[in-house]
Formats: sequence, structure tokens, C-alpha cells
Amino acid sequence: MSFGVYFHIPYCLQRCSYCDFATYEKSQILPPENYVELVKKEIHQKLNYFSQRKLDTIYFGGGTPSLLSPKLILSLIYELEKQGFSRGPETEITLEINPATLTPQKMEEYLAGGFNRFSVGAQTFDDALLKMVKREHNAQQTLDTLQLLRAFHVNFNFDILFALPTQTREGLKRDLEIALESGAKHISPYCLTVPEGHPLSKNRPLEEHQLEMFELLREGLSQADYQQYEISNFAKPGYESRHNTLYWSDQEYWGLGLSSHSYSKESRWGSRFWNVNSIHEYEKQIELADSSRWSRLPEGLPDSQIEILNQAQSLTDFCHTSLRMLSGLDLNDLNKKFSSSVTQRVEECLKKLHSQQLIQLAKGRWSLTPQGIVLSNRVFFELTFLEEDLTV
Repeated sequence: MSFGVYFHIPYCLQRCSYCDFATYEKSQILPPENYVELVKKEIHQKLNYFSQRKLDTIYFGGGTPSLLSPKLILSLIYELEKQGFSRGPETEITLEINPATLTPQKMEEYLAGGFNRFSVGAQTFDDALLKMVKREHNAQQTLDTLQLLRAFHVNFNFDILFALPTQTREGLKRDLEIALESGAKHISPYCLTVPEGHPLSKNRPLEEHQLEMFELLREGLSQADYQQYEISNFAKPGYESRHNTLYWSDQEYWGLGLSSHSYSKESRWGSRFWNVNSIHEYEKQIELADSSRWSRLPEGLPDSQIEILNQAQSLTDFCHTSLRMLSGLDLNDLNKKFSSSVTQRVEECLKKLHSQQLIQLAKGRWSLTPQGIVLSNRVFFELTFLEEDLTV
């Protein structure tokens, strides 16, 4: 059983216009030292719930964690170790960084502290598009950051954002060419998602062109020996994100900091709990919490921040996350967690989707077809269950 910890670092130089994460411009939030102390208090308050475990992965996301000093970032890992959590050279430790926020000295400190994976907020190498979405950096700064990472011979990855307003296939192809030359072992293409009426919803490529853009990226990455192991993630063999794989393979994880989410299997079908996305409310909850009340969930958190899953919710999560992975849904694993009657009910849905050529079966595992990847929302809709669906 694997276990990972996620730290949310909500500091940004400037908020991107498409971002819906719980982040703040650095000048509009409490000092980083104060925030880190709050997160350390949270570790203590929830200590008896996730105690003394082997850390398979640690992930610092945001926001821009690289805005904080390495000393502050590393102090959070050391706090976990003080409380009995262990790690080793095999522990995957990831830091999200933005271009122009990394220096050789910082890199040396991160590497000395055990970091072995870096996720760069690249998005695109088109300066006009970067400016449009209010990214603080420019393309040259991204290239300089990638060069710095190559100089240290470290494992790094980045996202490619597509379907941006006015973006063309030719422009996206240029982004892909630069990405393939960068030395990144892992590349994640993401389609811009914004609500209707958002400023970035205008002048976007038509839906059929968005699909063509994704196919362009998929083909180019596949030809360069990147394996698509999840709907939006491609990696050289052996460089898949182990932390994100926790989320997709029904493993436990602990989220610490503003707006972070956790998943535990302590209850029959599992439970989820999360922190608020307002920095003021988060600070208030941490400061007012009596540590004795946090000894076991659901005590210590408001009901609005806890969800004890029922069988239908657990089954839906299991099916959706399994099928996000290109390795697919294993019927043996399904039958181990749920009853044979539930497995039979799922198989009925799978066979229906198979008849529509949206999924395929190979060696006891159901996985999305190329068409199913494009129409994955339809697949997930068919595999969304209510309690009454599972009654005999």
C-alpha cells in the first residue's frame, strides 16, 4: 500500500487568468514563514490519523512553491520526519516551479534536501499567448530554466496548454517541437478549460479543432517514445508521476495546507476530507483547533469538509480513476474490493461501452480506446452509480 503527502503552497507572483486553484499574489497573503508554521500545526493536529507511515511520494504544488526559500520548503519535510514519517532515496519528491524563480543555489539546496523531480509551469513557448493568460514569465525565461535543470541532470516535466484563444495548429506544433527538444521525461497536454463568458472563452479554436490539436500532440509524443499512461499524461518509460498515480490507483494520500484534499481507507468505503480555500478561514481553523479534537476524523473538522463514502461513491471513484489510466480497470481488483454482484453490474456497463467502441478488453483489463479517450466524459457518465443502482 503506497502513501503520499501533498503540500499546497498558495503563493504566486501573479494569478493566471485561467487559474481556479486556491492561490494568492504574494503581496496579498500572510508572510510565507507564518503560513509554513500553520501547516506545521496542521501536521500535529492530524498526527494520530496519518501517523508513522513510509512516504512513497511528497509533492509541493501551488501556486509557485519555488517562490519560497528552500529552507522553508524543506522544513515541512523535516517536520514530517520528526513525527515518525520516513523516506528514503526511492521516495519521489516533487517541486512545482515557475520559470525565472529558480537559481543554481536553490537547486543545490533542493537536491541536498532530497528533491528528485521538478515540475515546470511552461504552458506555451509563445510570448503573445503567455501575456494573454497573464503568465509572469516569457518563453526565453522558460528555456533558461529548462537549461538550468538539464545542467543539474535532474528529472523534470512540464505541461503544454492548448486550445488557447487565437492559438493555431502551427503554433502548437512549434510548442511540441521545443518540448521534445527540452529533455523533459514527462509532458502533460491540457486543454484550456474556462466557463462560458470568461474572457478566455472568446476566439478559441472550434471543438473539432481542439480534438485535432490533442491528436497532433498525442501523435508527436508517441512517435518520440513517450507513452500515454493516463488521459492527459505522457512519459518516457519509468518516468511516470508516482504521486499522481496514487490518486488514480486507489491509494491513500494526505493533503496539507490551504484547500488541500486527503483520502483515507479507514472507513468501510473510504473517506475524503479537505481544507477550506480561504486563507483567512484556514488560519482561523488551525489556530482555534484543539489538538485533542483532531485525534480521529471525523472529529475536528466541520461536516462540510468531510465525506464518508458509501459503496456507490467508492465504486464510481474506483471506475473513473482506473479508466483514466491507460492500463485500465482490472476486474480482479474490482472484485476484491466489491461484491461479485457489484462486479457483475459494472461488467454490464462495460459491455455496453464496448459495443460503442469506447473501451476495449485485454488480459482481464478494460481500458479506453482512442475514441473513448476523446469521449471519456461519456464513459464516466455511464460508470457513475447511485446506491439504488447496486441494490438487488
